[in-house]
Amino acid sequence: MKGKRSPVPERQRKVVEVDEVAIRLHIEALREGGYLATSPDVPGLVAEGRSIAEATEIAQGLTRKIVESCLEHGDPLPPTLTKLRTRSLDLLVPVGIR
Repeated sequence: MKGKRSPVPERQRKVVEVDEVAIRLHIEALREGGYLATSPDVPGLVAEGRSIAEATEIAQGLTRKIVESCLEHGDPLPPTLTKLRTRSLDLLVPVGIR
């Protein structure tokens, strides 16, 4: 028997309609090799990759899964994920050279 789903609040519904939001990532090198990505904007986000680009890509995918889980269970989204992107972004993007 399926339970009745509560309606998605307007604030969360907007996130579904937005193509992208920007989050901050903190990347640190691991002693054993690879990189660890966490985010002050997405509590619980921890991603590990062999390169900065891979850790970033994994963090993006995990963030999408966190949003999907929040929406599915009616949990509040992290505040940063409810902000609409309304301005341009300046980004530093890692580029491997070796």
